[in-house]
Amino acid sequence: MIATMSTPMPEQSYAKHAKIDPLFHKTLFPILMLVFIGAMVNLYESIGDHERLYSASLIGAISFALLLMFFLVRVYPLKAQDRAIRAEENLRHFVLTGKLLDGRLTVKQIVALRFASDGEFASLAAKAANESTAPDAIKKSIQNWRADHDRL
Repeated sequence: MIATMSTPMPEQSYAKHAKIDPLFHKTLFPILMLVFIGAMVNLYESIGDHERLYSASLIGAISFALLLMFFLVRVYPLKAQDRAIRAEENLRHFVLTGKLLDGRLTVKQIVALRFASDGEFASLAAKAANESTAPDAIKKSIQNWRADHDRL
């Protein structure tokens, strides 16, 4: 058996639960925005020049497609994670209360509830369903934060 040293994960709270991937959010996005802006400037400047218009249009379309892919590559996995979180939290609620989560809860509310400790989870879920509490308000009302280090 190989012994491994694990580094403790930083404590999470409402103020420190958002995750940023520097390569994705702070490097790739600005580069794609610069490419898209440059492509649009090139397209605009080539409107009167029929020799450049076709290639400028292609570059503009490709840069737009790359920007669109940037957002879709982020959104689709998050939707899959949301579905997994909904299933996990539904099971957790069933284990704690013997009942499934209230059907009035939205996925965003359930995703916010995942941070609640077991002791306050069921009551916060009921309150969120009865009062249509916003996801951000749910997170702010959590007293004992349960960290989620897996979601990006």
